[in-house]
Amino acid sequence: MKFTKIPDDTFQNMQLNAGILVEDFNIETGEFDKLVGATKGGITFNAAPTYSDFGDDIDNCPKNMKELKKLDSVEATLSGTLLTVTPKLAKSLIAAADIDEEDATHIVPRKDILESDFKDIWWLGDYSGLNGEKNGGYCAIHLFDALNTGGFQIKTSDKAKGEFAFTYMAHFSMADQDKIPYEVYIKLGEAEPTEEPLP
Repeated sequence: MKFTKIPDDTFQNMQLNAGILVEDFNIETGEFDKLVGATKGGITFNAAPTYSDFGDDIDNCPKNMKELKKLDSVEATLSGTLLTVTPKLAKSLIAAADIDEEDATHIVPRKDILESDFKDIWWLGDYSGLNGEKNGGYCAIHLFDALNTGGFQIKTSDKAKGEFAFTYMAHFSMADQDKIPYEVYIKLGEAEPTEEPLP
């Protein structure tokens, strides 16, 4: 059948598994630093744009005239459920909070948001059929100046693990107001190098 096919490179171009959240990622080497925590049910990324239609109130102008459409903003989020928590992670989930200098187990919420509360966060996922440790393919999403805007949530149940829902939202900056606060990388994997036998 002519139209009952899939591309020859389908498996090569698939994103696989749930992926991970990390604090830092090197796009050149594929190395990451500091896993945020264990998650459940995968991660959802959403970059929702908002638009203005300047032709909306013009007589005889159809809606969504491309020359009169303006992109106003983008709201980019990574959301999901964590199954692990530490004082540092609880501080991040509360968003506006401090860890007590005299008692590292004590997280104190505060009223004001500080510049230091905003942190970059990455989601990394396996990509393509080549997923070796050194040269594996990846999909990567980088949120700039992320803040958990979903509130500090704990859901518990009998004979089960506690669940901590999160929604990390990227934020624009006055320092670079035209910069959309997220970016995406999609890199094919490469075959692992093999050691040639000595002669």
